Amino acid sequence: MKMSSTTLNTGLLQRMNDAKESPLFYKVFVLVTLGLMLDASDVYLASATNTAVVKAGFATLGQGSLFLSAGFMGLFIGSILAGFLGDKFGRNKVYSLNLFVFGLFTLLAGFAPNITMLTLLRFIASLGLGAEIVTGFALVNEFAPVLHRGRWAGGASVVGNLGSPLGLLLCTLLIPRYSWRAPFFVVGVLALLLWVLRFNNFPESPRWLMSQGRHDEAEKLVKQLEVRGTYTTKNNSGESKRVTTSLARGLFVGVVAAVVTTLAQFTFTSWVPTLLVKRGIDVAHSFMLSTVMMVGAPVGAFFGAMLVDWVGRKKTIVVGFMLTALLGVTFAYQTTSLMVMLVGFLLTLCMYAMNASILSVYVPELFQTKFRFRGEGYSAGAGKLAAVLMPSFVVWTLTNFGPTYVFFGIAVVTVLGAVVVGLFGPETKQRPVE
Repeated sequence: MKMSSTTLNTGLLQRMNDAKESPLFYKVFVLVTLGLMLDASDVYLASATNTAVVKAGFATLGQGSLFLSAGFMGLFIGSILAGFLGDKFGRNKVYSLNLFVFGLFTLLAGFAPNITMLTLLRFIASLGLGAEIVTGFALVNEFAPVLHRGRWAGGASVVGNLGSPLGLLLCTLLIPRYSWRAPFFVVGVLALLLWVLRFNNFPESPRWLMSQGRHDEAEKLVKQLEVRGTYTTKNNSGESKRVTTSLARGLFVGVVAAVVTTLAQFTFTSWVPTLLVKRGIDVAHSFMLSTVMMVGAPVGAFFGAMLVDWVGRKKTIVVGFMLTALLGVTFAYQTTSLMVMLVGFLLTLCMYAMNASILSVYVPELFQTKFRFRGEGYSAGAGKLAAVLMPSFVVWTLTNFGPTYVFFGIAVVTVLGAVVVGLFGPETKQRPVE
């Protein structure tokens, strides 16, 4: 008797949930995290470039704001497109295309003759980068064993965020000596090299194949994932522990959490060199201070990855948001380089713990396979859309009130995020998702 599609899917999903980490899984993890490192470094490439082009007179403060906004708009549109295309046509096709777009147009940005062309090329490159973020974290979530899903998804954020201090270090070393163009050349070439490595060498998600009724293809990949055996989990017969969040609730919580963590993180990381310059610190020194602070990115991502599997998703996120609010206000009143570095490091640590907990672990777990990429894409995209408006708000705040009030804004939005996740967010720790 031929088994139904639902029965086949249930059996394959259970086997995939329980499969121990295999060579295929490790290949997926490495290829994803290398892309995420480029993503993390690019945020600071934009930040440092904005500071340098304004300081050099290549752009005004307002044009620099548009440059940052164009990047965020590209991230927003790229996130939405990746969510739709990834659910409709498959994960690996989108995953290959997005890196090529990012690498090519980042490389071309290094040749931009004026700020208008630089802004346009930045927008197109960011389309690919927005897709990279959505596909990367969702793919780790879909391939990882359920018992250690939070650890591996958070771990992808840990390794990926090594790109944060490396990106700022790259800018610190290259921009003063070779101008702002040099980091674009380096990052663009690295992205294209990774695209070559990943092209036709990345497996399709078995979960997506199952959702399309392609069970034979999914079966072959699941067998590769099972080569090192399986875990015995508590969920083998416990459908009651399965995540059953509705799409509306998932989108509400996911959008708010993603918007809050993106606004807080990008406001700080994109503008901290400029904010330090506004306080009278020279450009080279501001890059140095920012680089030290950004060491908190991989450290924070590590703590976030550990805490989500230890104490749970909700507790980690709520406490992390409240600490971010407190440290944001504290940072606003620091006047010495030592305290700026120390508090800035702790603030960065908290922000990236939230980044690892929310964007890489929590948001993908809120949605079923059939609309996981769209759910994460809409959530991440909403964060990027809010970030489009952020540079204009920061410029207005700097002009009318000064740098201190930028950090008050970070505190307000993170408290709001803590309230929403605490009241409406489900706990998804070690629970299977469909």
